[in-house]
Amino acid sequence: MSECSALQFVSPYAFEAMQKVDVVRLAALSDPELRLLLPCLVRMALCAPADQSQSWAQDKKLILRLLSGVEAVNSIVALLSVDFHALEQDASKEQQLRHKLGGGSGESILVSQLQHGLTLEFEHSDSPRRLRLVLSELLAIMNKVSESNGEFFLKSSELFESPVYLEEAADVLCILQAELPSLLPIVDVAEALLHVKNGAWFLCLLVANVPDSFNEVCRGLIKNGERQDEESVGGRRRTEALRHLCKMNPSQALRVRGMVRKRDNVSSVLWQMRRQLLLELMGILPTVRSTHIVEEADPDTEPNVSVYSGLKEEHVVKASALLRLYCALMGIAGLKPTDEEAEQLLQLMTSRPPATPAGVRFVSLSFCMLLAFSTLVSTPEQEQLMVMWLSWMIKEEAYFESISGVSASFGEMLLLVAMYFHSNQLSAIIDLVCSTLGMKIVIKPSSLSRMKTIFTQEIFTEQVVTAHAVRVPVTGNLSANITGFLPIHCIYQLLKSRSFTKHKVSIKDWIYRQLCETTTPLHPQLLPLIDVYINSILTPASKSNPEATNQPVTEQEILNVFQGLSGGENPRPTQRFSITTQLLVLYYVLSYEEALLASTKILAAMQRKPKSYSSALMDQIPIKYLIRQAQGLQQELGGLHSALLRLLATNYPHLCIVDDWICEEHITGTDALLRRMLLTNTAKNHSPKQLQEAFSMLPGNHTQLMQILEHLTLLSAGELIPYAEVLTSNMNLLLEAGVPRGILQAVNKLWMVLNTVMPRRLWVMTVNALQPSAKMVRQQKYTQNDLMIDPLIVLRCDQRVYRSPPLMDIILHMLNGYLLASKAYLNAHLKETAEQDIRPSQNNAMGPEAPEVTREELKNALLAAQDSAAVQILLEICLPTEEEKGQSSSAELLRDVQSSPSPQRAAEAEEEEEEEEQSLLCNLREVQCLICCLLHQMYIADPNIVKLVHFQGYPCELLALTVAGIPSMHICLDFIPELIAQPELEKQIFAIQLLSYLCIQYALPKSLSVARLAINVMGTLLTVLTQSKRYTFFMPTLPCLVSFCQAFPPLYEDIMSLLIQIGQVCASDVATQTRDFDPIITRLQQLKEKPHDFSGLCKDSSSKSCSRDTASLDPDVQLCQCVENTIIEIINMSVSGI
Repeated sequence: MSECSALQFVSPYAFEAMQKVDVVRLAALSDPELRLLLPCLVRMALCAPADQSQSWAQDKKLILRLLSGVEAVNSIVALLSVDFHALEQDASKEQQLRHKLGGGSGESILVSQLQHGLTLEFEHSDSPRRLRLVLSELLAIMNKVSESNGEFFLKSSELFESPVYLEEAADVLCILQAELPSLLPIVDVAEALLHVKNGAWFLCLLVANVPDSFNEVCRGLIKNGERQDEESVGGRRRTEALRHLCKMNPSQALRVRGMVRKRDNVSSVLWQMRRQLLLELMGILPTVRSTHIVEEADPDTEPNVSVYSGLKEEHVVKASALLRLYCALMGIAGLKPTDEEAEQLLQLMTSRPPATPAGVRFVSLSFCMLLAFSTLVSTPEQEQLMVMWLSWMIKEEAYFESISGVSASFGEMLLLVAMYFHSNQLSAIIDLVCSTLGMKIVIKPSSLSRMKTIFTQEIFTEQVVTAHAVRVPVTGNLSANITGFLPIHCIYQLLKSRSFTKHKVSIKDWIYRQLCETTTPLHPQLLPLIDVYINSILTPASKSNPEATNQPVTEQEILNVFQGLSGGENPRPTQRFSITTQLLVLYYVLSYEEALLASTKILAAMQRKPKSYSSALMDQIPIKYLIRQAQGLQQELGGLHSALLRLLATNYPHLCIVDDWICEEHITGTDALLRRMLLTNTAKNHSPKQLQEAFSMLPGNHTQLMQILEHLTLLSAGELIPYAEVLTSNMNLLLEAGVPRGILQAVNKLWMVLNTVMPRRLWVMTVNALQPSAKMVRQQKYTQNDLMIDPLIVLRCDQRVYRSPPLMDIILHMLNGYLLASKAYLNAHLKETAEQDIRPSQNNAMGPEAPEVTREELKNALLAAQDSAAVQILLEICLPTEEEKGQSSSAELLRDVQSSPSPQRAAEAEEEEEEEEQSLLCNLREVQCLICCLLHQMYIADPNIVKLVHFQGYPCELLALTVAGIPSMHICLDFIPELIAQPELEKQIFAIQLLSYLCIQYALPKSLSVARLAINVMGTLLTVLTQSKRYTFFMPTLPCLVSFCQAFPPLYEDIMSLLIQIGQVCASDVATQTRDFDPIITRLQQLKEKPHDFSGLCKDSSSKSCSRDTASLDPDVQLCQCVENTIIEIINMSVSGI
């Protein structure tokens, strides 16, 4: 650095004074010497000190006095008054911008476009802009240093070269480093200053103004010097800078010398190690080696054998280790290879190893090292040699794979890298290289530009890549245990970039073959491959060519995978394909259908309609059986099981019923294992034919059937599949009288077990088997599609099923499933016909003012009507038949279990206890409980069904049953006010009757407010209804007032007033008659005023006492009697409660 010879450096005396903050010695310095230290002294004088002692206060005054006569202090004070926080933010943004642009000089955030040269701009600028100019220049140099990889350069900069502004530039530099230490680490700044003219002088001034950093700067210079040749320009400049620093601080010169000597010793060791590595590398290289290009191989040479001398087999493992060691030295330790090392490394990397697993590994490592350190190829001859070696890799890849037995060969890696280059995914190539080498090294994307050109234009054009990929054999028994880069990775990338459709190459057969060659544990690339394949089938590669799509897997190919799973005589059919293949194909089919429905509108707009898989195909796939198999393999299947469950819940909700999952836990739990232990050879030997014979003997002999059924309950669900058809086809025989309950329960149990593996097929067979005898004569067989369109077919079964609880349980299970299936079917139908929504509306026949009813609204209305119809039919089934009414009164069958008996019936309760227990244990009561459970589930799933059903109404005899048996009936309290407000008298009556039962079942504040509203409505209607309507309304609703009083005693006064008012209105209507009606009114008033005097009365006695007065059928007289009976019941209820 002879350019610094004319400049004045900081003297050792001045540096020691700064180091010790000796104000007296500083005052003795000359003006030129003091000028070099001004940045630190001004900051000392102006910034708040940490030392608050009196001695420092005196020293500070001396420093201020010392600075007062120096003119340059003013400019430094101006520099310190800048907003450094904003400056640091702008500098950080500029750093990010430089990194994004690859370090090139582009637009600057710190400095706008310069109008003149840097020196002239510096002269004309104020303090803030001067800081920005120096900071921008310094950051540019530091970035270039960090990207140079140890290669020295000399940066020309006017700002650091002009002798006129050296002192001012040094002031700015010192202030910047002091105020922005995190942005400008002093070691990095020192390294950058070596690359500019006068760098040693700037460095000494910087260290002199921060004297504590001396050792840190020297250590950094020496450490970074390990990467430099001492004879180079950079080495000489570094040595000169260290020499100037030691002159400035002689007391540390010996220490610095010690650090340099230690560095030399380390360098010597490194040099010996490198020499030894080079000798070992040369020792394993082929003895005969030619770098010239052979145009054509000798025809006499053996096929698949290279004309070049290859690497010996015993040297392959050692060669791989050497390559990884050099990768670590060059990529992590920063070793720069000599020309000789680079030449020998390139010869080793491009050698031809034998076809062994170690040879495959060596070729992969060599290829990745070429990508990581492309600087090893520097001459055209070397580049041509590399191209020939890559061509050899392509040619020999199949031979290596067949001989070595390694599935993950280097051919797939070549193909994958080529695809990454075509799609410009350079970061993916860097990750691939680091993963293969087993170390994280820094690779600049810009260093791959030449390799990208070679790959995309000379070796692997995109068309060659796609054509070659289809011919690559699939990986046999693909699983997660096979690591490395496989053909599936290449196909995935090509599918993702739409190369197959672009070049019209069919990939369907390859994907199907690969899916058929899979096993557990599941390879993680399979699911992404299926997803991107489905996308390439449905979505065209470009809008200009909508037909550029891949072909889907055919239905026959899908059926071939599931062949043998539909059941038969053999409970364990021979399977050609693994369970992994079957689950993957199932995932493909379900995902394809879901994606097709989701993109129907987009496809319709493009006038494309890809083919959907038929319902017949879906019916033949044992979905539930496969899901059960996947459940036991969750650890080995990765995310496939959860993905299938999501698709199932979306598209097949009837296969995801919660009760089924609970039942499966029971079937596959510990109890099932214990039952399997009881399984004997006799039980295993029962055939479907024997089961059929036992059913045929059922009218006379049921012992054999019972024994076979008990044995069948010990079998697993899969083993029961062959018996399904016999079991369901004979269900109609179970409806005959005299069939033991044990047989019915055993059939129910077996049906539920079969339902876990083959629900859809089982449901269809069961519905057809339980049809009425008249339909069975006509051989009317329903299909799965029929039942999804009209789920109510399930309830059109033989009427005797309604009083067989085990079979009714099966019917209700199927009904719930088909209602869910119908919803999914209609949703899918709506999406399939979505093109009708995007068509321009035709001329509206109803006129433009007619409201538009969307297809979605029509679908929702249909589903609501369907659900409500199912509920109404089920409620109707709960009603007793005429025969049951003859055996027992319906009042006993449907009585309210919550109501309390009156005192008059207390004596009769004990006598009727046995009869009541018998009625509770009858088949009707059990069926009612099953129906109430299903209705509760439906009400919870969709509360709107509750409202719809109750607005439609149903027999009031069922209210006691529904309120007591369906826990979710409390929902009705939300809409009863709206129901009472309906204009139809029947709905108002039904609402008040429903409310009376709800108040007893749910005595809540909300029930009280609704009951109060009902009483007010009854009072209002009393004043507006005609005589006939008054009788029609109040006769069924007056008994409800007793329940209101029982649930809410505070309503007693309002109810009694209402009853008296009703009696008075009725009396006024008959006042013109000859009959004297006053005795009844008088009695009603006495009942209200003195209720305790009449507490012993009952309805029967009051009716008898008044029978002479009510000989006529006058409605008002009957209504008055009803009022009187209601009051007496309220009085008796209240007295008995007390």
